[in-house]
Amino acid sequence: MKPKTIKNSRAARPGNSVLGKGAATAFLSPSLIFIVIFLLVPAFWTLYLGLTNYKLVGIEALSPSFVGIDNFVKALNDPQFLSSLKLTLIYVLGSAIFGQALLGFILAWVLNELSPRIRNFVELIVIFSWIVPGSVVAFLWFAFFNKEEGTLNAIFGLNIDWLLEYPMLSIIIFNIWRGTAFSMLLFSAAIASIPKSHIEVARVAGASKMQQLRHIVLPSARSYILTNLLLITLWTFNDFGPYLLTGGGPGGQTQILPIFVYDSALRYLDFGYGSAIAAIMLFMNLVISLIVIRMTRKGKKR
Repeated sequence: MKPKTIKNSRAARPGNSVLGKGAATAFLSPSLIFIVIFLLVPAFWTLYLGLTNYKLVGIEALSPSFVGIDNFVKALNDPQFLSSLKLTLIYVLGSAIFGQALLGFILAWVLNELSPRIRNFVELIVIFSWIVPGSVVAFLWFAFFNKEEGTLNAIFGLNIDWLLEYPMLSIIIFNIWRGTAFSMLLFSAAIASIPKSHIEVARVAGASKMQQLRHIVLPSARSYILTNLLLITLWTFNDFGPYLLTGGGPGGQTQILPIFVYDSALRYLDFGYGSAIAAIMLFMNLVISLIVIRMTRKGKKR
């Protein structure tokens, strides 16, 4: 006896879900409320402040005036802003793309070949650097780079004040050590998701490790790689951690954009100008996100 088909049920109708639109909206509304309160409202408020001459003290604090795009024009013609933008790009490329992403993938690829016990031990050590609070990590690396009693100079018998002589290199290494764990975990998941039969067939066919990596692992992990690059690029682009090490110095050599915004808004009390810089950063983050999302969609269509 054949089971009867329920023709009139809501779930049986094409294009309809079990839950109605009202129920779906009710479930999504808490998330939407949080997005509006903690993302959209601050973003639009920052944009609004960037269009004013609002300051934290003086007459402008009581009655700020609307100045239009003056703050944005000022930023694009400000050598200090352009220098901070250049330093930010160097910081992102050095610590995120060529640091965390590359090192994280190498660790994931090497650990995949080791025994589970060794792999778990190494992953535990790497993850430890990720879960430690940023202020604690900054203090540890400040002690590590110290000229007089620093661990790095003691190991190699040097007498270098790393934070003064090589400030950008120092904060890049600091951020690589702190953030590589995330890339490693994500790439480990990507490699683990690849069917072992694909790699075994390649081995039987005589493919080398590099050929397996190029023709099997990288194409299969494309979406993971792009997702990782997007996240760590945005995190590094907006990272305030280097301020704990160098304060943006010496001489502005590590004054990346988040530090420049902090100095403009809270140190020099020019909240309107600082907000304009933050709005520019928000726009750049949006552009980066759209580019990576477009690349991800192109990869899925292939």
